Amino acid sequence: MKKSLVTLVLALAALAAAQPPTAPSTTPGQAAQPGQAAPPQPQKKEIKDPAEYNSYIAALREANPQLQAQAFENFLQQYPNSVVKEDALEQLMAAYEKLGNAARTTETAGRVLQVDPNNVRALALLAYTKRAGAEAGQAPQQNAAEAMQYGQRGLQAVAATAKPEGMSDADFEKFKTQVAIIFNGSAGFGALQNKDYANAQKYLQAAVNLRAKENANDPTALRDIYPLALAYLEATPINPTGLWWIARAAALSNNNPQIVKYGQFKYTRFHGSPEGWEQLLAQAKSSAAPPANFAVAPAPSPAEQAKMLADSKDAKSMDFGEWELILSQGSPDVQQKVWSQIKGLQVPFAAKVISATRTKLELAATADAIEKNVADVTVTMIAPLPLASVPKAGQEIQVQAKPDSYTANPFMLQMIDGQLIAKPSAKPPAKKPPARR
Repeated sequence: MKKSLVTLVLALAALAAAQPPTAPSTTPGQAAQPGQAAPPQPQKKEIKDPAEYNSYIAALREANPQLQAQAFENFLQQYPNSVVKEDALEQLMAAYEKLGNAARTTETAGRVLQVDPNNVRALALLAYTKRAGAEAGQAPQQNAAEAMQYGQRGLQAVAATAKPEGMSDADFEKFKTQVAIIFNGSAGFGALQNKDYANAQKYLQAAVNLRAKENANDPTALRDIYPLALAYLEATPINPTGLWWIARAAALSNNNPQIVKYGQFKYTRFHGSPEGWEQLLAQAKSSAAPPANFAVAPAPSPAEQAKMLADSKDAKSMDFGEWELILSQGSPDVQQKVWSQIKGLQVPFAAKVISATRTKLELAATADAIEKNVADVTVTMIAPLPLASVPKAGQEIQVQAKPDSYTANPFMLQMIDGQLIAKPSAKPPAKKPPARR
């Protein structure tokens, strides 16, 4: 089973703190030779009490996590003001994590921050834990907000942290990369839950970049890549870079149907058609990052679509949705071109009744208006309807009328000389002749 980032962080924390403090000593240090600068001395903590030193070393060298946790608890209780209190708490935090005791691990991280509010390991653990809680649906809003706070605090702390005594340069760089992934991912996730898309993009992109630097094919990168795609695609206007990342998320999730469906929807909405989506999925499967020249052509603007429609189709054969597109989005000359052809034209059509009186019908004639249950056509009847013939709201009717005027925004087509068209009655079934005996 692969270790999580937070497990590796605590393992490195244990490695850093595993260097024993200076033992009590009466041996004087070597003096600098005349004319020479004194060699730099490491900033190492020194325990002056031999009993305290032996107690700490015994706990440090205990191999059994359960016994080690108890040993450090005893040490901290006996020496609450020890110079190595923070180191002991870090070791205790790592021991509880090895035991799988999440509650005590988190509690100990809080104790570490009471000693040092900028302790990078404790901040990393809490940022990771709060994000995981939100992802699991446990107080999601609160945990997401706290994940963002710990993430932002952690990024400030890691930028100012010095290499611990006893940790190699390579391990220190690895440690900084791993905590930066946790901090950026947690801060970005929290921002996304708050619909702060700009910060979500910034932090999550940093986390994804750091993951790729460590392992370009890391399957766990989906945890940051999918929310990164959402941060780009849910913003207004959408950033087409998100189309690449949602395709990459689909690849890492073995083409999870929900991710693929969402990605194709966003791609089609931006591009104007699904053409090219399958190719993008294939490309993202074989590459961890978008190419430098990545781009998706946007769909034509509504005004461009209106002009193309007006140039390619006779206005008298258009449906109400096409009229609405042109008369609400087209340029003045395009609108006039179509309106001159349909004004006063007797038009039969089907519509949903929103409201009705004997002299006026408020109708939904386009698919969008029907779905939203709002009127986009007003018909003034040629003569008052008999009271019994007034249609009811929600009823689907057949009507004919003449376009007379319109308003572009919000769109409303005014029609006159309206008449209801009776639906043809069903023919009664033919009677069968009686069977002959």
